[in-house]
Amino acid sequence: MTTVILIAAAFLGGALNSLAGGGTLVTFPALLFAGLNPIDANASSVVALFSGTFSGAWAYRRNILAVAELSVLGLFTLSLVGGLIGAILLLWTPATIFATLVPWLILFATIVFAVGNFAPVGAIRRLQLGPRSALVALFIIAIYGGYFGGGIGFLLLAAFTLMGMRDINAMNGLKMGLVGVMTVTAILAFIAANVVRWPETLPMLASSALGSYMAAHGAQRLDQRLIKGFVIVLGAGVTIYFAWHGV
Repeated sequence: MTTVILIAAAFLGGALNSLAGGGTLVTFPALLFAGLNPIDANASSVVALFSGTFSGAWAYRRNILAVAELSVLGLFTLSLVGGLIGAILLLWTPATIFATLVPWLILFATIVFAVGNFAPVGAIRRLQLGPRSALVALFIIAIYGGYFGGGIGFLLLAAFTLMGMRDINAMNGLKMGLVGVMTVTAILAFIAANVVRWPETLPMLASSALGSYMAAHGAQRLDQRLIKGFVIVLGAGVTIYFAWHGV
């Protein structure tokens, strides 16, 4: 029964990550339910969702290649380095202080995303980040992604919004590609530290990839306003969950 729950959680988590983000909200509690301690559950959740991030990014590959507002190669490099730094910080320091900030980070990201997509265009142009500010913001987000990653999709979508991106499919695809790169180095650090619980994680890998790929294809046939509204509602729900239950 526990294995069935974990497989279902990974499928839903992969699908959520393709649509908007928040997959960790499903897989992390499921692994806690399976009896893992928070550090092992966090590391195992990252590994479980890893396959889904790249399968989802592959489904969005045409949208990613069409991105003109940002240097995709530069963002991938920042994500690789930032993810490693975040993973090392997780292994070296207690997570309690950072966990306290998680609901506020997700709330901030949700508000920024909502304002960026539904406020008047003239107002948004005055809020947009410059090139250097954008790189700093994404590097900090990458460190957070390697450290915990809960709500990482919302933070990336919010950052893309402030950088001038408006195509939700391109934003989702780029988001998944960057999260995948962040977690590559994080996973290597977690494996070296022996904090990944493989018996629970392995059944989740294929399920996560399937859920992510199916949702990514479905999302591209939906009204962008519907997906953006879903992102905002889900962001509010994730914020309330973490604020009420903790991380």
